[in-house]
Amino acid sequence: KPDTITFNAVISACEKRGRWMAALQIFSAMPENKVDLDRVTCNAVISACAKNGHWEKALQLCSLMRQKQIVLDRITFGAAVSACEKGRKWEKALYVFAVMARQKVES
Repeated sequence: KPDTITFNAVISACEKRGRWMAALQIFSAMPENKVDLDRVTCNAVISACAKNGHWEKALQLCSLMRQKQIVLDRITFGAAVSACEKGRKWEKALYVFAVMARQKVES
């Protein structure tokens, strides 16, 4: 049975190939397979979204991480800022950066 590490590897492979939709589909299958999300999982999916400028989905995933009490780190925030930048949403990028600063996450 696939576990978190297996899902993370597949999601990371999708992210590296720019296959953000595939990464999201695999990510979405984790709960139905009773596999827990972790920071690595979420960061890989956020990075996949960032590479394609899907800032809304990236920020939704950040919110999901907070709901699941998964700590956002500099990789998370960096990918979220990158998604906003590629989506030409500089105001959102500044907001994400401000949240990162408030949480005292080292950049």
